[in-house]
Amino acid sequence: MKNYFCALLLVIASSSSYGFQDSQALRPNIILIMADDLGFETLGVNGSDSYQTPYLDSLAAGGMNFSQCYSMPLCTPSRVQLMTGKYNFRNYIGFGLLDPEEKTFGDYLTEAEYKTFVAGKWQLLGNEHQRNLAGGRVGSHPLEAGFEDYCLWQVDELGSRYKDPLLSNPNGNQVYEGEYGPDIITESILEFIEDNQSDPFFVYYPMVLTHDPFVPSPSNASFSDFDASSKVNDPIYFAEMVEYMDLLVGKIWTKVEELGMAENTLIVFIGDNGTDRKVLSMQNGMEIQGDKGHPTAAGTHVPMLAYWKGRIASGSTNDHLIDFADFMPTLWDLAGIEEVDRGFTDGISFYSQLLGKESLSREWIYCDYDPRWGKHQPSRHIQNKEWKLYDDGRIFNIQNDPFERKELSLAEISDFGLRRINSFKDILHNIGK
Repeated sequence: MKNYFCALLLVIASSSSYGFQDSQALRPNIILIMADDLGFETLGVNGSDSYQTPYLDSLAAGGMNFSQCYSMPLCTPSRVQLMTGKYNFRNYIGFGLLDPEEKTFGDYLTEAEYKTFVAGKWQLLGNEHQRNLAGGRVGSHPLEAGFEDYCLWQVDELGSRYKDPLLSNPNGNQVYEGEYGPDIITESILEFIEDNQSDPFFVYYPMVLTHDPFVPSPSNASFSDFDASSKVNDPIYFAEMVEYMDLLVGKIWTKVEELGMAENTLIVFIGDNGTDRKVLSMQNGMEIQGDKGHPTAAGTHVPMLAYWKGRIASGSTNDHLIDFADFMPTLWDLAGIEEVDRGFTDGISFYSQLLGKESLSREWIYCDYDPRWGKHQPSRHIQNKEWKLYDDGRIFNIQNDPFERKELSLAEISDFGLRRINSFKDILHNIGK
């Protein structure tokens, strides 16, 4: 079994450098956008009947739509895995914390002489309560995580993220009375793009939308009179928040096109975990209850789109499994980072998949979920597109039962399915050893 995992690591290492020479010559600009609490069911291109997302739908029409991208069920676990390329059991120190000893994609891209900028939601330095829960551990400041500049909500103070936001940049913290946080954050990204047209750049945009509190957006006539200090949190506003999030992505895409940078700029859009549990959506005529915080498909299956004009085929789809650990090796390939300068990753690069080339791909998704926050319970599972095995022995055929309503006994599973389940058991037993 040890030989099996050695072979697996060789597959991961070899796949992460697939297409490396091609990326060395290109070194495209990279814009990674991640919406907050946005499940797969929320985009029009994925069959949403509840929300209007014309810009993201157009982005997919001009690029690639991924049908099998999986996150962790909650924000900090997802962000730590995304930014480090490692499963949570290797480096997760507590909710709201990014281990300052970890090397992030910001570090790697800065070392590769990319101009780096992070804007949106940080929530990785930790507050006093989160640090106490982690045994006194402290998280990371954005400048300590490899980024040269930032415009962020929730670095070392909380405040509002929406109307009257409290935002941070290298000059300090500021409350913007009467303004809307997502607008200010997006504008900072547009200015960064304008100022860095002559250098390759990396923008990481972990959006504050569409997380609760669910409140009016500037598209709502009641926004100007809305009291930001109120306790309003009504899912009735979720639809307009999704649509405003889509509008802001559209502004970034439009800027890239206007500046003539689309042929050398990759835009990737993802969600960080499933939709809030207070939100009920319709997708292809079916009700989908958000399940953020739980390791079901409604808690971990997220949208993913990629647009790179002239490089990614328009209207293409990708049904390969994508894990958040896969972004690190993909960024290494895109930035032309030499193998000797790369670290360890649990990820498999999907760079060649973006270009429609033959590529090694992931056979399973592994989730090691222990957020140590609130009432969320730890859970481990492994899955492919058909089968899902939890470490407590529960088995589901998620192709036929995506809502995990019927646990299966071994007697109900075909011989082929049993072989797959047994291989999953071996991986769950041995991974991390």
